[in-house]
Amino acid sequence: MSSIHEVSSAANPSAPYDLLVVGGGINGCGIARDAAGRGASVLLVEQDDLASHTSSASTKLIHGGLRYLEYYEFRLVREALMERERLLKIAPHIIWPMRFVLPHSKMLRPAWLLRTGLFLYDHLCPNMTLPKTKALNLRSAPAGKPLRSEYVRGFEYSDGWVQDSRLVVLNAMDAVRVGANVQTRTRLVKAVRGPQVWTATLENTQTGEQRTVQAKALVNAAGPWVAELLQDRLNVPSRNKVRLVKGSHIVVPRVFEGSQAYIFQNPDKRIVFAIPYEQDFTLIGTTDVPWEKDPGKVDISPEEISYLCESVNRYFTKTVSPDDVVWTYAGVRPLYDDNSGNASAVTRDYVLDVDATAAPILSVFGGKITTFRKLAEHAVEKLAPHLPVLHKPGWTDGTPLPGGEFAPKDFDAQLRRFRGYAPHLSERSSWRLVRNYGLRAYEIATADAEGMGQMFGDTLSAREVDYLIDNEWARTAEDILWRRSRLGLFVNDSDRAALQTYVEERLPASVSNPDPVARQNVA
Repeated sequence: MSSIHEVSSAANPSAPYDLLVVGGGINGCGIARDAAGRGASVLLVEQDDLASHTSSASTKLIHGGLRYLEYYEFRLVREALMERERLLKIAPHIIWPMRFVLPHSKMLRPAWLLRTGLFLYDHLCPNMTLPKTKALNLRSAPAGKPLRSEYVRGFEYSDGWVQDSRLVVLNAMDAVRVGANVQTRTRLVKAVRGPQVWTATLENTQTGEQRTVQAKALVNAAGPWVAELLQDRLNVPSRNKVRLVKGSHIVVPRVFEGSQAYIFQNPDKRIVFAIPYEQDFTLIGTTDVPWEKDPGKVDISPEEISYLCESVNRYFTKTVSPDDVVWTYAGVRPLYDDNSGNASAVTRDYVLDVDATAAPILSVFGGKITTFRKLAEHAVEKLAPHLPVLHKPGWTDGTPLPGGEFAPKDFDAQLRRFRGYAPHLSERSSWRLVRNYGLRAYEIATADAEGMGQMFGDTLSAREVDYLIDNEWARTAEDILWRRSRLGLFVNDSDRAALQTYVEERLPASVSNPDPVARQNVA
C-alpha cells in the first residue's frame, strides 16, 4: 500500500518556498496543486483537517447555478458550466451527472421565464455533453410520482453531483504528487512581510510546537478567515471585504425513489434542493442567513430546520418533519461583499486581490466549488509576473485526480471489474469503495476477507482506515467518518469509539506533527 511520506528538500533545505498557501479548503488545495505542477516549491498549511469548514458544507453540486441567471451573472454561469464539463472528466469517481426536476408553480416564476433560463443554461456552454432540458408532464412522468397533484408541468435539466470533501483531499494528494508539501493541523500564527520574502511562524495545533519558514509569495485562501488573516496576522490592508453567509442542510430518510434530484421554488424566491444522498437518505438544502459570529462554530438553527421541511412539504406528498432529521450540517460561505442587500443575491463570483508592494500576497474572496480549478488557474496566472517559476502553461484541465484515470462512461465497467477482483466484498462495499477512491480502491481491497482486518461498523475496514491515515491525512475518527466518507450516518457510538482508539494506536507516537508531507523536486 502506497503512502505519502516526508522527503528532504532538494539542494538547499533552508531555501524559501516559492509559495506559502494558507487554507486547506478547495481553493487553497487547488492553487497548491496548480502551482506545484508548474514547478514551484509550495507549502500549504491548514489549521484543522482538510475541508473542515466551508468546503465540506456545500450542497454537493457541480453546477452552473441556474438561479444566478436572474442576477445577470452570465460570465459566472458560463465559466461554471464549462468547468462542470472538465470536472466530470477528471474526477468521474467522485463527480457524476444528475438530472434535476423543476416543478412549475403558478404562484411563482412564470413558465416562460423558467424555459428561457433553461435554454440559456443549455447553450452558454459550447461543449456541453450532458442531456439538455426537456419539458415534463408531471402527471405521467415517473419523476412526478413523489409530487403533489397540483404540480402538473415541470422541466428536467442536467447538472452534476460531487463528494465535496473528497474533491479537496484529492487535490491535496495530487499537489503532493507534483511536489507540494501539505501540512494539516498547522496554524499560521503570524507572517512578517519583507521586500522579497515572507517570514511565517507556524504552530502545530496538537503540540503547540512552533517553527519558522520563509516564502517568496503568500496565498491567503483562508475562506471565512480571509479578512481576519489579513488584518490580525499579516498586517496587510485590504481593498475588498468578505461577507459571511450561513448555509444549512438537513438529511432525512429517503423521501423518493429514483436517481433524480428536485429543485423547488419558495415564496421568498429562494430555491431548495432535494437530492438522493448516500443511497438511503435525502439531502435537503440550503439556507442563506447572514453570519457575524465565529465561522468555526456554526450550527443549523431550529428555524432553518423548519424552513427546509416546509419548503419540501409544499411539493412532496410524503411530508418531512424536524423529527425525521438524522443529521444536519452548516457552513459559512465567505462571499465577496458586493453590497447586495439580500444574502441570497450576493454574488457567488470570486475576486483575486494581489498586493505586490513588497513580497507579494494574493487573497481569495468568494468563489464556489464548481469553479475552484479555474480560480486556481487565474490565481497562479496573477502571481506569475512576480514568480517567474510559474511562467508555464496551465495543466490541470485535463489531468485526472487520483483514482479518476478512466472515462466517465466506464464507471459501471470499472465497478464490475473491481467486484471480480474482490468478490468477498458486498455489493454495497464495492460500490462505496469505487465511488470514493476510483482506481485507488485496488490499494485498499485484498484478495480475501481476512486481509481487510477489523471492521468498524457498516463497510469500514481497518485496511481502509490505514489507507486514509497513510495517504489522506486522516487523524481522527471524525476525519474518516464525516470528511473522507459519510459513514458517520451508519456507524454507532461503540464502533466510533473503537475506530478512534484504533486511529490513535495506529499513529506513530514519536511524530509531533503526524501528517504526511512531501517536498521534492519533480522532473
